[in-house]
Amino acid sequence: MTKPLTLGYSTCPNDTFLFHALAHARVDRRGLDFDIRLADVERLNQAAEGGELDVTKLSFAAVGHLRERYALLRSGAALGRGCGPLLISRPGFDPSRLGRVPIAVPGMRTTAAMLLGLYLSRTPACAPMTFDKIMPAVSRGEYEAGVIIHEGRFTFRNHGLAELVDLGRWWEDETGLPIPLGGIAVRRDLGPEVARRVEVAIRDSVAHAFAHPADSAEYIRAHAQEMADDVVRQHIALYVNDFTLDLGEEGVAAVAELFRRGHAAGLLPDSREPLLAGDVGVS
Repeated sequence: MTKPLTLGYSTCPNDTFLFHALAHARVDRRGLDFDIRLADVERLNQAAEGGELDVTKLSFAAVGHLRERYALLRSGAALGRGCGPLLISRPGFDPSRLGRVPIAVPGMRTTAAMLLGLYLSRTPACAPMTFDKIMPAVSRGEYEAGVIIHEGRFTFRNHGLAELVDLGRWWEDETGLPIPLGGIAVRRDLGPEVARRVEVAIRDSVAHAFAHPADSAEYIRAHAQEMADDVVRQHIALYVNDFTLDLGEEGVAAVAELFRRGHAAGLLPDSREPLLAGDVGVS
């Protein structure tokens, strides 16, 4: 290919860890060049809605809205157990008021916002903002509750906040499945051959990260400057696992169930497009 593929992923440690080898040509790129764009996941969700990215990390909720344009790759996902978003508030908040107050969320197309709607069995009143602003906003009393993601799981108590609901645990109890948070999507119009090469290159990058975890330390630190080293390690351990290498049958089932429930609740549109790029001829 002569034109580089635009590749979007977040600045979070799990993404910089798994994409480091691909970004720095430590693995075979399968004849592809990449124009890498790093951004907050909700910004990536929005960019994909505008068709700006060829390959990108997306919240699974965003994938559910964009299935006509994007197909899911098996490698690079954030999916697992004990890693879901948390619904938090200041101590003393009455949970019965959740349906009557605006709740801060890390973007309207995030899986976190969608899980909140599934938990409440209604479309909640949401106040979207970047994920790093949620805990300070709730701590200051600007919002009575918020849904936090990423390293917020490890730091919310530092802001004097309390956990109301672990939405990931709620999902696991409801479904018996791991919680699908975000995955890598590829534009369908690139065709199955390009999608296959991208998928293999990402899988090789994940495998390299597992085999050489220290290689990416400088890259991770460059994009996580305000995050303590122990939080970085916990973050990677929580969100990078065997599902990141390959979704497998259980991972695919979890994504399909999220989409089924989202559609049934009126939170996602229906789609007849195959979920996986591999279902249209990509192995």
